[in-house]
Amino acid sequence: MGPDEWASALETGRKLFAGPCDFVAAVPTIDRLPPITLTEVAFAGRSNVGKSSLVNALTGRNTLARTSNTPGRTQQLNFFLLAEKLLLVDMPGYGYAEVPKTEAARWANVIDLYLRGRSTLRRVCLLIDARHGVKKNDLDSMDWLDQRAVPYQIIMTKSDKLKQKDRDDLLKATSDVTRRRPAAHPEIIVTSAETGEGIATLRAVLGQFAVG
Repeated sequence: MGPDEWASALETGRKLFAGPCDFVAAVPTIDRLPPITLTEVAFAGRSNVGKSSLVNALTGRNTLARTSNTPGRTQQLNFFLLAEKLLLVDMPGYGYAEVPKTEAARWANVIDLYLRGRSTLRRVCLLIDARHGVKKNDLDSMDWLDQRAVPYQIIMTKSDKLKQKDRDDLLKATSDVTRRRPAAHPEIIVTSAETGEGIATLRAVLGQFAVG
């Protein structure tokens, strides 16, 4: 993408995410999914990785998606309608050991069915906490997405917590992990909900999926 095209994408993303964004549904079971209409982008990752904070930062709203310091707080698929053009899906986090096994299994089943069967899902933003890097359950998620050909892109969160050298090392290590993965997008976006780093870039990337 050339400079003019990228500038246009940035402006399109800015306008899209400046538009109205409304809560649509909290889906605890697969039979409660909203009708398939608009393109969808989902946000996945470990518990407490910052999914809800990132959704709030993207939309410029502090309380759109509920945030908490308690891992495992998001226990449903939460759908948000952005400017009547795109659906954002905040998914339950994975990897939190304190959640009862039966509940974790139920979440996993709902997520599995959603990701495999949602024809309008265009991309999964797989969030990785920059302080910790890629963990085993992140690799398991990548394996699952690769095997089912579900497109995903790595989004690093909480970048403000790292020094520059640590960031460079993290990016290299993460790129090494994703380089040969068939469903992974090659670009890794580094973000911070606190400082706003990478937010405009991610808006531009996701804006290409908006309808109309």
